[in-house]
Amino acid sequence: MPPLEALLGAAELWRPAARGASGWATAAALLLLLVAHLSVLLVRRRRRGRARLARQQEDAPAAPASPSPSSGSGSSSGSGSTEDDLRQLVGSLGVGARQPELEGWDPVIAKGNDAVSYKAWCERTADGTPRYLSVTTYEGCSAELLRDFYMDNEYRMEWDNTVIKHEQLQCDENSGIEIGRTVKKFPLLTPREYILAWRVWASDENSFYCLVKECEHSLAPIQRKFVRVRLLRSGWCIRKVPGRDACEITVLHHEDNGMNIEMAKLAFSKGIWNYICKMNNALRRYPQHRGPSISISTMRRLTKKFPQDLQINMDESNRCPVNTAAAVAPPTPSSGTSPCKQLGKKSSRETIASGLLLIGSIVCLSKGRSNLGAQLAMAFFLKKAFKQDKESGSSPRGRTDTTVPMQ
Repeated sequence: MPPLEALLGAAELWRPAARGASGWATAAALLLLLVAHLSVLLVRRRRRGRARLARQQEDAPAAPASPSPSSGSGSSSGSGSTEDDLRQLVGSLGVGARQPELEGWDPVIAKGNDAVSYKAWCERTADGTPRYLSVTTYEGCSAELLRDFYMDNEYRMEWDNTVIKHEQLQCDENSGIEIGRTVKKFPLLTPREYILAWRVWASDENSFYCLVKECEHSLAPIQRKFVRVRLLRSGWCIRKVPGRDACEITVLHHEDNGMNIEMAKLAFSKGIWNYICKMNNALRRYPQHRGPSISISTMRRLTKKFPQDLQINMDESNRCPVNTAAAVAPPTPSSGTSPCKQLGKKSSRETIASGLLLIGSIVCLSKGRSNLGAQLAMAFFLKKAFKQDKESGSSPRGRTDTTVPMQ
């Protein structure tokens, strides 16, 4: 049997062609391809940054929440959570009535055991970041216990090793809004800092709703050792499962923490089930935990009653189910152009970068007898170039993502 090196062609891997000029041409073409690839990445990053900034400006509320005398010092901005936000959350969650696959959501995962089951779907937003819809069902658990477990930030620091710090910044007795600062540490990444405002409502049917939004606060200035998360919109509903000794939480979560989008999707799809199992184990230990924490005492005091008119509308909707796909459709931009069409348009710089990829590949492959290393490199960059053209020319909803951060 010939040696392994001979089978792999190691001796010929980077040997130049017979003509001396071909080796230099290959190196120059590879350098050109590298520069073009980096320029594409830079263009995409700048475009996402501009889209994120524009969205934050559009979503910023007209007036910040006013602190109450008992809320402590400091002021906040962008932390208003109104009943209109609750109405939108209820419509988007569509608890018990949604069919995500029929609405264009891509299935991510569906797993379960005797104690817990989890389903999640994903859709692309206008700026390319993923939004997740998930339903987690816990057997032998009450809605009140699950609500306290989810809102107990002190206990979360004990079982969730990504949360390294949490502190309360402000609470408003009138509006029921609470603001806090959380720091999370992820492997190989700079710690992420979250300044969040949340509000909880309780309905007559023993269900609970919560809305969480990013904000800014004077007691939490930006620090260079953390990455401040500028976008987090999350909402959930906890309710008893009809006819069973179980409860479920439906979550709609949209976050941009600065991580590479594809890396974040892969990390979610591969790690979320282990996280759910870890969360379930912590939930089962929670009743033996010490008395109510500061987070739970504050949450119970600030919880507001679910609006009566919204409760009536929900009861009527349950009796006469409606198509929820229209209710959760993303808003159309003011320009009248759909998000899919906006994503499908290629900027001139991205077109040039893709052209450079193709030209460099053709030049390199045209230089006579190319070696194995050059052929592999060219195949990689050609694949990337054609993949970019294909992705930019198709809408996000048209693709199926099978490999796709919950607070």
